[in-house]
Amino acid sequence: MPYPPSETAAPAGARTARFRIEAMDCPTEEALLRGKLGGMPGVAGLQFNLMQRILTVHHTLDSEQPLVAAIASVGMQAETLAVEGDASPSTAQAAPAPATPWWPLALGGVAALAAELAEWFSVATPWLPAACALAAIALAGLGTYRKGWIALRNRNLNINALMSIAVTGALLIGHWPEAAMVMVLFALAERIEAASLDRARNAIRGLMAMAPEQATVLQADGVWSTVPAGSVAPGAVARLRPGERVALDGRVLRGQSALDQAPITGESVPVDKQAGDPLFAGSINQTGELEYEVTAPASDSTLARIIHAVEAAQASRAPTQRFVDRFARIYTPAIFVIALLVAVLPPLLAGGAWLDWIYKALVLLVIACPCALVISTPVTIVSALAAAARHGILIKGGVYLEQGKSLRWLALDKTGTITHGRPQQIDYALLPGAPEGARAIAASLAARSDHPVSGAVVAAARRDGIDTLAVQDFEALPGRGVAGKVAGQPYWLGNHRLIHDMGLCSPALEARLEAIERQGRTVVLLAGGNADADGPFVQALFSVADTVKQSSRDAIAELHALGVGTMMLSGDNPHTAQAIAAEVGIDQARGNQLPQDKAEAVAALTAQTAAQRGAKQGRVGMVGDGINDAPALARADIGFAMGVAGTDTAIETADVALMDDDLRKIPAFIRLSRRTGTVLTQNIALALGIKALFLALTVAGLGTMWMAVFADMGASLLVVFNGLRLAGRLR
Repeated sequence: MPYPPSETAAPAGARTARFRIEAMDCPTEEALLRGKLGGMPGVAGLQFNLMQRILTVHHTLDSEQPLVAAIASVGMQAETLAVEGDASPSTAQAAPAPATPWWPLALGGVAALAAELAEWFSVATPWLPAACALAAIALAGLGTYRKGWIALRNRNLNINALMSIAVTGALLIGHWPEAAMVMVLFALAERIEAASLDRARNAIRGLMAMAPEQATVLQADGVWSTVPAGSVAPGAVARLRPGERVALDGRVLRGQSALDQAPITGESVPVDKQAGDPLFAGSINQTGELEYEVTAPASDSTLARIIHAVEAAQASRAPTQRFVDRFARIYTPAIFVIALLVAVLPPLLAGGAWLDWIYKALVLLVIACPCALVISTPVTIVSALAAAARHGILIKGGVYLEQGKSLRWLALDKTGTITHGRPQQIDYALLPGAPEGARAIAASLAARSDHPVSGAVVAAARRDGIDTLAVQDFEALPGRGVAGKVAGQPYWLGNHRLIHDMGLCSPALEARLEAIERQGRTVVLLAGGNADADGPFVQALFSVADTVKQSSRDAIAELHALGVGTMMLSGDNPHTAQAIAAEVGIDQARGNQLPQDKAEAVAALTAQTAAQRGAKQGRVGMVGDGINDAPALARADIGFAMGVAGTDTAIETADVALMDDDLRKIPAFIRLSRRTGTVLTQNIALALGIKALFLALTVAGLGTMWMAVFADMGASLLVVFNGLRLAGRLR
């Protein structure tokens, strides 16, 4: 059977069709669809999302009808969905499938038990066990037989085909009660497995449920009306009462309140909001009433983009999952051949009893299906992705989730990553001869500038109750500062370079400035003159610094505890970079770094780490704002974008997007990655170990069909439940 096209993006000129297939929730159905659709002319690529039961087909057909017919031919019904990007992600979120009645399975169990009792007590009517067994199989196993026949017709040896062959073989050799009980147990285990997988699906469906379906919107006639959120266009004015969830992304127009943004950013503390502040769909209003302007439709909200990203991530194959899929394609046919040899060779070569060895071969067939092995990886990956998203960590694919455990070095931008990105005035000093209102003069000049450092001087003056003065003849001095007249006197406010160019630097002042700059601070100087002076002189110094976040200190300590080295790459001068690095505890720091310099530093760090530990054991990450640091983010094994809630570009380009500016989420990501790797290893070991044990027992003559069912479905349930553990807390 030719293997279908790989899971890639749509080739040039190909159309994309998306289908929801309720019956597609296991690798068994995926293999059937791959075999059917993969060889069809005009099909260019397939993408399977088992957790959401969505199939994406890239094709060059004139219509989608042949695809729907092909899906129906393998016993499944396809519901056509809008292509991703054309509609809200709610179109891709299926409601839970209608519950299948339990009474046929319960009656089948009763009939199977009656067959066992009739056989056990050797009732006088010999046909009674057979009749009860056939009734049990009809009630509990017709669906399995139907799926098995479809699989065999399409030359696919899935679990339904193997179970159908095994049960039929058991009936033919006279094992009536056992055949019936095996079919009932198999049907019961499949129902339990389906319910378990629904828990993983609910982890993603729960993200969509965070945004309410309706919003209270101001109409043209001035009346507030409740309307579907999907119908609200950007620019509309909506109202948010205390206790309500935000329905759509927006910007506050009126009111003040505190909002719980944990569903979006993972922040544990409510965030105060007032006029001009952004709102994110899914956030919870705590106290006051707000009116806000809608800034994005429901299909393009921050929450919608998160869900799109998580769906795309879970649809992509992680490295472990790709390995398991390749292994499974070899494993099942190999076991089938072994089962045939077990049935034929011992009777032919060693004179064994045919019925005994055929029975052993049937047991092997039941054990043969690799369902537990194959389903273990997607359940584990999806659980981890959903847990991360709920805590404000958006992981763009299973490959990055798995690579995180091997992270050995992390390069970090400074501004907005380690520091707040908002300069603050730390200190000031008035020099001899300075006028009494020197701070007011400096603040007045700074107020006319839009530079962040000038803003820090103004903010400190206002905080201390200092009023600004009128400024005449204001002039901006690019790259140096500003100048103007206050009360008829000329003044200059600027950096070290400005004062140097004016010839006002003395050796004593130079030494003082160097000492301040070595502390990682920027110096703003006020120069001016008075009637008694020969000319202008330096009157005041203002120390400004971008303050370090406490969370950055904690994050660096956690990274070191995890064995991850740290390097800061900053565009600031080397003195500032070294001072900030020392304050936070970063291992290495480089200053005067242009974007290309950062990319080269990351490349060198990657090569060094690969040489020391190997490419797979030593990964390098880069943390930046997702835009200015794009070259370095691209060169790193894992690129982390900071504080990107509401930023389209960062969500789309980063490998891992942190939805707020808390650096502590990176250690949490690494811990989650390591736990995910541990669970994946446990699941593979469980699935293969259990099957190997029962294969050995069967060959030794100790295995039964009952045991085979428990080996197959029991292993499946174990790996599913083990994977679901990751859907909880990150720590």
